[in-house]
Amino acid sequence: MSYRYGDRKQRTLFPQSVDEYIPADAPVRAYDVIVDSLDFDALGIEVNSHKVGCPQYDPIVMLKLLVYGYSYGVRSSRKLEREIHYNLSFIWLAGGLKPDHKTIAEFRRKNKSAIKKVLKQCARLCIDLGLIEGNTLFVDGSKIRANASINSSWTKQKCLKHLKKIDERIAEILFECESVDQAERDNSSMVHMKKELSGNETLKTKVLEILNKLRAEGKKTLNTTDSDCTKMHSRQGSHAGYNMQSVVDEKHGLIVSSDVVNENNDLHQFAEQIEQAHETLDKKCQTACADAGYADVNELEKIDSQGIKVIVPSAKQAEKVERSDPFDKTHFKYDKANDCYICPEGRILGYSHTEAQKRRRTYRAGGSVCRTCKFFQDCTTNARGRTITRLLHEELKEKLEAQYEQPQSREVYKLRKQKAELPFGHLKHNLKVTGFLLRGFEGVRAEASVLSSCFNIARMISIVGVTGLIAKLGS
Repeated sequence: MSYRYGDRKQRTLFPQSVDEYIPADAPVRAYDVIVDSLDFDALGIEVNSHKVGCPQYDPIVMLKLLVYGYSYGVRSSRKLEREIHYNLSFIWLAGGLKPDHKTIAEFRRKNKSAIKKVLKQCARLCIDLGLIEGNTLFVDGSKIRANASINSSWTKQKCLKHLKKIDERIAEILFECESVDQAERDNSSMVHMKKELSGNETLKTKVLEILNKLRAEGKKTLNTTDSDCTKMHSRQGSHAGYNMQSVVDEKHGLIVSSDVVNENNDLHQFAEQIEQAHETLDKKCQTACADAGYADVNELEKIDSQGIKVIVPSAKQAEKVERSDPFDKTHFKYDKANDCYICPEGRILGYSHTEAQKRRRTYRAGGSVCRTCKFFQDCTTNARGRTITRLLHEELKEKLEAQYEQPQSREVYKLRKQKAELPFGHLKHNLKVTGFLLRGFEGVRAEASVLSSCFNIARMISIVGVTGLIAKLGS
């Protein structure tokens, strides 16, 4: 059997330009055209070729490097520098420019607020191309690690525990100092102890500052490396992180908007994320869908009140478990006219009080009523009688539950996984995004914007094709 052998010393006639090495349908050409189509004035990045002073690298090229690099999982400034020297597509994209890693990192740091707006313009490009309709929107969230250790997270209890240990050590050092003075020992040990005393007092000051900040801001935790991140609980365990949110359009699964918050769950995100998508679309959607993690009635009401169909299952509906308990709340009938509940035995549970913080009303039958019932031990064992709670927006909750059960709504909800969860699968599995590189809300939101734009561009290339995109964008 014969083999094909290479010859590194074979003389060849190279093309006259780097451009000839890049095929007409190479994806890098689509990234080049899309970034060129962005409005840099609206982004807040100054592009002035007549600017005096030391020549800077073209900001358009710098943004192209970031977007293209992120699209292939190359996010580190040092890795981007390496690609510019050895990767032909990067060399072509940069036009032969070779900024070092410090220049790349500095550009990203100085333009966080501008990079955060990239997704909005990218989404509007998709709207102009007819790839986003904005009729049905899906909301989803995923937890991503912060560029900080969980060991740097402090709670009030941790602060108090450390302060106690520091005070005990300071007391020990002072006692040892007195003992040394009395025994007139070598000064070297005194110098060592004074240094340790000074170090402990400095540490105590820092811990007190953290404790005061926790109390002043009302936070449960504070990370000293990245003060905006929080302690997250996920399948990978507990870690310092953020909760990334995205709103996806139904037509092609393209991302309309993204955001990053530091809340451990999604309960308070539904209305805010849909409103951000509306701002990008310049119109209101017809249907908004999310999983049971967003099932906060007060949040859902903000969208439902705008005439938008909300498809979000309640926690009970998401469990998909048939409740066989004959004394479950669902078997108690609410009498709206008399504002009371009627139990399966026909006894009345009258209004008791309102819990304003939990936004619900409590109804109670009374101990004397329940104790004479033959089902007393089965229905409740409380001596004060059976209690039923009703949300202030219970009618809306019932309406949304019935709306979710409609066949048309169930068909829309089936699309949620393939539309809303696909972007996070692409980011985490294909691009290997295990954590953010930047710190603080401004930094992580800028990264989320670039990552979401990268997903959209990859989808646009799959749907329209490289040459099709170049033609439609007028290049």
